[in-house]
Amino acid sequence: MMDIQLLVDGLLTTLTPMNLLLVFVGMLVGVFFGSLPGISSSMGIVLMLPFTYYMGILPSIMLLVALYAGSSYGGSITAILFNTPGTPESVATTFDGYPMTKNGKAGRALSLAISASAFGGIFSVLIMLFLAPPLSTVALNIQSAEYFALTVLGLTVISSIGTKSPIKAITSGLIGILIAMIGMDPIVGANRFTFGNIELMNGLEMIPIMIGAFALAEVLNQVTDKHKDLNMSNKVSLETIKIVELIRHKWVLLKSAVIGTVIGILPGTGGSIASIVSYGEAMRTSKHKENFGQGEEEGVVAPEAANNAAAGGAMIPTLVLGIPGSPTTAIILAALALQGLQPGPQLMTEQPLMLYCIFFSMLIASVTVFIGGRLGVKAFAAILKFPYSMLGTLIVLLSMVGSYAVGNSMFNVWVMLVFGILGYFMKKYHFSPASLVLGLVLGPMMEENFRRNLLVTEGDYLSFITKPISGIILLIAVLAMLYPIIAKTLKNKKSMGGSGGGL
Repeated sequence: MMDIQLLVDGLLTTLTPMNLLLVFVGMLVGVFFGSLPGISSSMGIVLMLPFTYYMGILPSIMLLVALYAGSSYGGSITAILFNTPGTPESVATTFDGYPMTKNGKAGRALSLAISASAFGGIFSVLIMLFLAPPLSTVALNIQSAEYFALTVLGLTVISSIGTKSPIKAITSGLIGILIAMIGMDPIVGANRFTFGNIELMNGLEMIPIMIGAFALAEVLNQVTDKHKDLNMSNKVSLETIKIVELIRHKWVLLKSAVIGTVIGILPGTGGSIASIVSYGEAMRTSKHKENFGQGEEEGVVAPEAANNAAAGGAMIPTLVLGIPGSPTTAIILAALALQGLQPGPQLMTEQPLMLYCIFFSMLIASVTVFIGGRLGVKAFAAILKFPYSMLGTLIVLLSMVGSYAVGNSMFNVWVMLVFGILGYFMKKYHFSPASLVLGLVLGPMMEENFRRNLLVTEGDYLSFITKPISGIILLIAVLAMLYPIIAKTLKNKKSMGGSGGGL
């Protein structure tokens, strides 16, 4: 049962001026790191770690968790304005965020992203505060079959994004899955598709591919299309989303926050999968499915609420069980160890005040996203007033720096350039770079958990559907794939029946 006195003490400790300043600074730094292509939240926390060595335990952890919360939102800024996902979690935000910018609604898209991010972050922290121990226990029961089913559900969205041709979208997704198989086999350790190249033994990094397929491809597309107006200054008009307008998306917000929190709790998943699954679910249940990919508001709200909720959800197994819920929380786990703390069940009994302070730090960081987020938005939106010749050069430069920063390798820069050209031709011939990246994100997790479950069950394929949770998720995935076909058939029958009745 929650100790009310500890709760009050944790809040009062967090609200001291110095701690509040650290939370606000951490959030702003997180927004900055999150918005830079290739500089992810995990890299941002690593860069900030040296500054925490001489700080106390509580201030340093508050700074890092606030940075984590801020970076979850920061990636959406460049995703919306430049079609350049700052982090893997913001890939799904580009699907409708950038079309809104091209439609002259950049300000509205950014305001929706801020509001959804804050809602998702606050929701997940409240869940953390009240339900952390039981949810962590449930997370331990999620095994390979359930993870596989979850990736299948995420992959069902592939046929519907980035192009009007489902066949081309599926082909793009399969290419992404194939690319994800390059490197070392996750189960037996054999090399696959490396062709004797030592650089390929560890596989291709996702971030350079993502930057190339979205950012560089878009620059090439803008520059080579002579019919486009390359001055984007008329597309900057910041808006303030009213509560009444946000209530219109209440069910998408709530559903996405729940999905993000649940997926975030599962060790090793993270915000990228949460945002993809939430985007697909929002599209499937929307009355305006045809608008997705064209600048649909729910297409921005869903992934942003989900990936920020996943950030909070990932902290639950990290703090309560000592099992990192995402790559970034693995670094936070290391930071806690450096400060002499051992996350896990003993943290709740030995350092309960610390736990509550961490919760309130993330809560305040999510709330202040409204303030800091808008400051960041104004700065980035002002950049759009520059001529595209300068803006395009800046994006290419950031893309190269961001790609090099992943492993300090020129090989990653070449990978980015190759996939930039590939992404340009994919878009030109109506294939889907978004589906390719989704295949790349979900493919490794799907393959690894599929094969691991078969090893555990000694080749029992039926185990995927006989286990209750995985069986239900796979059923939902099958229904999601069949729904468009069934709906179209029923619609055709209805129209034929109506025309027959008229005769």
